[in-house]
Amino acid sequence: MRVDISKLMPPSSIVAGPCEPVFRWETGAAILDDAIGGGFAIGRVHEVFAARAEDSPACAGFVLALAIRNAGHSKPVVWLRSERAVRGGVIQGAGWAELGGAPEACLFVLAEDAKALLRAGVDALRCGGLGAVVIEGWGRMPELDLTASRRLSLAAEKSEVPLLMLRVDAEPVPSAAETRWQVSAAPSQALPGNAPGAPCFDIELLRCRSRPAGQSWRLEWDRDRKSFRDTAVSGSMVSLPLRRQAAQTGNGPLRPDAKYAA
Repeated sequence: MRVDISKLMPPSSIVAGPCEPVFRWETGAAILDDAIGGGFAIGRVHEVFAARAEDSPACAGFVLALAIRNAGHSKPVVWLRSERAVRGGVIQGAGWAELGGAPEACLFVLAEDAKALLRAGVDALRCGGLGAVVIEGWGRMPELDLTASRRLSLAAEKSEVPLLMLRVDAEPVPSAAETRWQVSAAPSQALPGNAPGAPCFDIELLRCRSRPAGQSWRLEWDRDRKSFRDTAVSGSMVSLPLRRQAAQTGNGPLRPDAKYAA
């Protein structure tokens, strides 16, 4: 069954033209933001892959933190899942709040199959005022071909809403994504009294349009500031070494930037 998200929220009156600037939201980790041109581009597609299936909770946590960073408490988030994704677990409201977000501002939608999931993604991206749209898909998803990816990208550009593609048990394929990432779980730094520390993520930039890729970082999430920080800067850990050669290439206050060529 098709889920028409556009009926739930008013459409945006903002339409991005080909010569207009693209805005970005900074993650808080300056070294990462600099590597991708000042932060994550709003109105673009960003793919996030779990390094292994067992890293799916860490990958979901990273995507959730990104959505919280951009949405804050003022913008809703639409999270779309396939039925297969439910087998990997369910995001609880308490967990959302623990990361500093507002769970009451999130709308979860369950799609019966990949085609319905992608259609719902396009519908959601037509809604203005969202903090982010998340599409969570497990497995290869052959329905997500280059044509479908471009359709999602165009919808994101028109509404100026970022799309975070959460992929588990899948390999990257050519797409219209602005950036592509790989995420795995990382150990946190224990707090006094051996209390659990802040969530940490090992992330690798696989692709960034018009910029070099291949860099890796270990990031820590600060729920109070709703911000990432590089653990090498905070002094609790060291950054990961560069693990591959530069690969194919491709926000916190908003900042304008020149739009990259397609």
